[in-house]
Amino acid sequence: MADAKANGKNEAAKLAKIPAAANPLANEPSAIASNISYHVQYSPHFSPTKFEPEQAFFATAESVRDRLIQQWNETYHHFNKVDLKQTYYLSMEFLQGRTLTNAIGSLDIQNAYADALNNLGHVLEEIAEQVNGFQACGFVRHDLDGVEHINSNSSMEEKDAALGNGGLGRLASCFLDSMATLNLPAWGYGLRYRYGLFKQKITKQGQEEVAEDWLEKFSPWEVVRHDVVFPVRFFGSVMVNPNGTRKWVGGEVVQAVAYDIPIPGYKTKNTISLRLWDAKASAEDFNLFQFNDGQYESAAQLHSRAQQICAVLYPGDSTEEGKLLRLKQQFFLCSASLQDMILRFKERKSGRQWSEFPSKVAVQLNDTHPTLAIPELMRLLMDEEGLGWDEAWDITTRCLALFSENFQFTASAAEVAFGLCGAQLLWDLISEKHFIAMVRSTRSDLESKIPSMCILDNNPKKPVVRMANLCVVSAHTVNGVAQLHSDILKADLFADYVSLWPNKLQNKTNGITPRRWLRFCNPELSKIITKWLKTDQWVTNLDLLVGLRQFADNTELQAEWESAKMASKKHLADYIWRVTGVTIDPNSLFDIQVKRIHEYKRQLLNILGAIYRYKKLKEMSPQERKKTTPRTIMIGGKAFATYTNAKRIVKLVNDVGEFVNTDPEVNSYLKVVFVPNYNVSVAELLIPGSELSQHISTAGMEASGTSNMKFSLNGCLIIGTLDGANVEIRQEIGEENFFLFGAVAEQVPKLPMSIIQFKPDPRFEEAKQFIRSGAFGSYDYNPLLDSLEGNTGYGRGDYFLVGYDFPSYLEAQDRVDQAYKDQKKWLKMSILSTAGSGKFSSDRTIAQYAKEIWNITECRTS
Repeated sequence: MADAKANGKNEAAKLAKIPAAANPLANEPSAIASNISYHVQYSPHFSPTKFEPEQAFFATAESVRDRLIQQWNETYHHFNKVDLKQTYYLSMEFLQGRTLTNAIGSLDIQNAYADALNNLGHVLEEIAEQVNGFQACGFVRHDLDGVEHINSNSSMEEKDAALGNGGLGRLASCFLDSMATLNLPAWGYGLRYRYGLFKQKITKQGQEEVAEDWLEKFSPWEVVRHDVVFPVRFFGSVMVNPNGTRKWVGGEVVQAVAYDIPIPGYKTKNTISLRLWDAKASAEDFNLFQFNDGQYESAAQLHSRAQQICAVLYPGDSTEEGKLLRLKQQFFLCSASLQDMILRFKERKSGRQWSEFPSKVAVQLNDTHPTLAIPELMRLLMDEEGLGWDEAWDITTRCLALFSENFQFTASAAEVAFGLCGAQLLWDLISEKHFIAMVRSTRSDLESKIPSMCILDNNPKKPVVRMANLCVVSAHTVNGVAQLHSDILKADLFADYVSLWPNKLQNKTNGITPRRWLRFCNPELSKIITKWLKTDQWVTNLDLLVGLRQFADNTELQAEWESAKMASKKHLADYIWRVTGVTIDPNSLFDIQVKRIHEYKRQLLNILGAIYRYKKLKEMSPQERKKTTPRTIMIGGKAFATYTNAKRIVKLVNDVGEFVNTDPEVNSYLKVVFVPNYNVSVAELLIPGSELSQHISTAGMEASGTSNMKFSLNGCLIIGTLDGANVEIRQEIGEENFFLFGAVAEQVPKLPMSIIQFKPDPRFEEAKQFIRSGAFGSYDYNPLLDSLEGNTGYGRGDYFLVGYDFPSYLEAQDRVDQAYKDQKKWLKMSILSTAGSGKFSSDRTIAQYAKEIWNITECRTS
């Protein structure tokens, strides 16, 4: 404590020597230091006597934000002046991660800021990346006697923006990075969730959820736009005017307020915006009479309902209230964003015709969550702008495109959509008589398919909107996100639509930004790649990585590669100790599976394999164990709060880890660690330190996956099924560098029909029986294990084929063990993994979207 106080005084003393001067575009360390000092004094958020890491972080962030705002303003004015077609990307989530390191790296000012902070008594890496101890990471460590231990470290870290959860949100953020880097006229739209999904805590009881606190103080990166406010209406009724037109009236109206987060391109002046909407009610909606009468809750009823809209990402939807709130969130995002687009279209040029709208506006829907943009754009064009149905439909269908990861939308949730704006209004907006007439006039052979192809079902009492059908009928383009996924959509789910519109369904394989996922998170390996390629242009042209193939056998490169990997493994081992209290050996094989916890992603298969590995190690003699490949298995991810089986899996992983890691006979050869509160910043530590990554979803169930791309890019080998983007990764890096197992997608639909004859592998039974023996404690895992068996006929309940794939999974793991023993071969495979990852840049993906779907071109700010 005394040292901390002394350091604080030293930092404050150094700050006092630096003149405070506003210099938002400073490039030299001394001028940057002065700008930071300026923000400490004139943008104060803390007591003036302090300049500790927390104060240094916020002042530094605001200094960087100065430059971002300048570039954002220039980009905004340039887009308005040139008036090119612009893409607007709507997503319910954006998993941004931390901003400081990414921003200064993209602006190419990291060295200058490092020197400036050094002059002020701080270290850039410490204020940007330091870990806030067990408590911040959601981990409570228990001794065997049950006593809790929480690290008392209270240092400041930049918090991940709690705006997303999994791959869908991270993909959206990668796409924004690429849009900015490619100088494309594009923006993102999302919601400003105050408490995010949740922060994960791991205790003796398993996963516990607590609210995210990223806005507990404030975010230095967001800029509130008090002049960008739009009304969004819920409920109400349809009023029929004397001329026969209809208008939505009544109900409740909340205000959508814009918050902008600037997104810089890499080494370019273009800085685009992620515009987030927050919901609020106005002062006139506060009933002062009721408040003074003691009716406090009633007085602020609309204020409370407005706050609920952006409180939590994906609120539980097991109740009708939860379904309604989710639909309100989706409609709120769509309505506010579309009103903003329409306003910008009209502001850029007065007197323009509505027929120009599709040539100036491209709307991309990130999965089916923003589907309500279709009827809402129709409503805005008809009700607010006075267009007829035919013209509004023509504009809507020429503007909107959709990419799909999941077309499932429950009937009960769709029914609630009618409650938002009244059944009659929604029915009018998505009238499908034109679609039915078109099918009958052009494809009479599809007459029998019309009922299943229609947007609305044929239930007059409870009309249900088929959201997937609405998307395909309304959007000018629909695309899958990996070749296998797209092929399944074309051949199965949307086969009838493909026969009607052969070119409407496309494939755009997902990608990741190489800036965050290699250049910034793995600087040691990045330097080696640049050295051997003799250029750093690979950061924006990832195809150049193929040049590493010619050096894959080079012993000098292999030595450097091994050194960089070991440095990352040691860094990761230190992190694991600090957040879990478990010591792991950097010389063991680091085997990592981190992603949202879901049965189809099969973390259960992973932990069952670990249990079997443990049992075999216990049966070995000490000399036999020495011949095995030591392994550290790390699993991380959040289980949705109401997803019981997923939470059971989290509990099981932690119980297995506590059991295995304390066994002195085995823990030098096997450790199992659950990494708590997995997010982007944790991924930036795990991925560089990984050597094997498990992407083992049931074939045909993962749309694409992007974490597999991140691991592969960082020289990590993959064990996986032929699912999602695994298929294309295996093709690119070489089949011999991929540990394949399991059923293929073509087999999966047929297997449940014959699963009753399935003969369980004895090793599968052995692993399950060990759980049932109570070795991992008194928790009842029978409901989880029952999901692998079912009630009638063995294996019928094993929907995700854990038992079916278990034997080939163990065989693939044996191949991993043998390959790792030959380190020269393993290093070659690792280099070839990176060398084959060029295809999986989000720059490539976004360039394809821009050319083949959005029809937009580069708009570089000079």
